[in-house]
Amino acid sequence: MIQNKDSARKIADFLLQIKAIKLQPDKPFVWSSGIKSPIYCDNRKTLSYPKIRTYLRQQFTSAIQEQYGKPDVIAGIATGGIAHGALVAQDMGLPFVYVRSEAKSHGTEKLIEGEIEAGQSVVLIEDLISTGGSSLKAAEALKKEKCLVKGIVSIFNYNLGIAEENFKKAKVNVTSLCDYNTLIERALESNYITEKDLKPLQEWVKNPEGWKK
Repeated sequence: MIQNKDSARKIADFLLQIKAIKLQPDKPFVWSSGIKSPIYCDNRKTLSYPKIRTYLRQQFTSAIQEQYGKPDVIAGIATGGIAHGALVAQDMGLPFVYVRSEAKSHGTEKLIEGEIEAGQSVVLIEDLISTGGSSLKAAEALKKEKCLVKGIVSIFNYNLGIAEENFKKAKVNVTSLCDYNTLIERALESNYITEKDLKPLQEWVKNPEGWKK
């Protein structure tokens, strides 16, 4: 679900302007899973731009307050959600933790870094949602600590059907500040792409695994 359409359009413009997102339907990227994709997303670049970083923090905070109220803790999902999560926690005056992609192989072997207690409510911050796998893994880690996961808020969502199914099955709420449909809409309106590019971009999101095979 998109939090705010006008805000989503503005964020799409920002992501395109700084090339945090690249669209190349004629020269697709290859994901680690082997899927060919016309889009590449690196939202870490937003941290280098104070104006954009601030706007995202404000929109994260607004989305959390409107959708989930005020949780006890903000949790960043490694690695892209850590910095943004810390900024949001500071803005809201809340404790911050982050969830590793894998438990440490040494020392305390922690999966969650920071102080968190059973019974606390948590909202997770993510930079990007594709299939939802890493987000749900982080949510599950917090649930194992007997925390109440109120939801996940991401900067961007690819709008893949598999992600929607995964979140629904896991009964985890997800909200995104911007998404794939908004992005390609703005890319066309701003002449970042042409009408010729639009069809393959629309086809990809319907069937990423079978696209370009």
